[in-house]
Amino acid sequence: MAKIIENILITGASSGIGEALAEYYAQNGAKNLFLSGRNEQRLKEVAARCEEYGAKIFPKIIDVCNREAMAEWIAECDKIAPLNIVFANAGVSTGVENPTNIYNTFNTNVMGVLNTVTPAVELYKNSPRDKQIIAITASIAGYHGLPSCPSYSATKACVKAYGEALRGSLKEYKIQVNIICPGFVKSRITDKNTCPMPFFMQADKAAVTIAEGIEKNYSLIAFPWPMRLAVWFMSILPNRLSDFIYASLPHKV
Repeated sequence: MAKIIENILITGASSGIGEALAEYYAQNGAKNLFLSGRNEQRLKEVAARCEEYGAKIFPKIIDVCNREAMAEWIAECDKIAPLNIVFANAGVSTGVENPTNIYNTFNTNVMGVLNTVTPAVELYKNSPRDKQIIAITASIAGYHGLPSCPSYSATKACVKAYGEALRGSLKEYKIQVNIICPGFVKSRITDKNTCPMPFFMQADKAAVTIAEGIEKNYSLIAFPWPMRLAVWFMSILPNRLSDFIYASLPHKV
């Protein structure tokens, strides 16, 4: 079990990994949880479950693509209780690769991360505290561009690389950065998949893996390990060979 972390902000907390993380930390001693999402009913349900464990919950309906609103919200949360972890977790899948969906994927999965991470980093720099953590949800899909989901894999590769670089650049400020690369985890995104999902994992189990990885300060929390090994191996193959292999795999819908 990870040590108690008191004040936590999670975007994309109304379902999937974000929901599971909120419940995990509520069960394990968190005092204040700042949870955001875009679906009011689902977010209320998550907040109600977390409150049962004694945590104080501050739900917020907000779009992570709104840069100004996100900066204001994060600053407000930090005034209520100095944040210890900020999870840049909100993300979407692309579905059909049409212009509308492609731009929405990049806006949410990349700009949404920047709109969460940037104001949090500035708060940490200007008001240091004993525990100051940034956790960025990327994906196993970010190890290599996938023809089955070009936009999704590209955005996750982007935030994975950004987080890895940020970890080193923020070390002098004693800001901990962890990059989360899950495989197939139960969520509204995977519920839509029609392709095979090897090593499928329930969200509550994923939350434990993530929380323990953050406690141990693993730079990259990628799981499950057989899938991490497989995608890493694919990423180092010559492109001609990896192209051939990926072309033979079923497309993600």
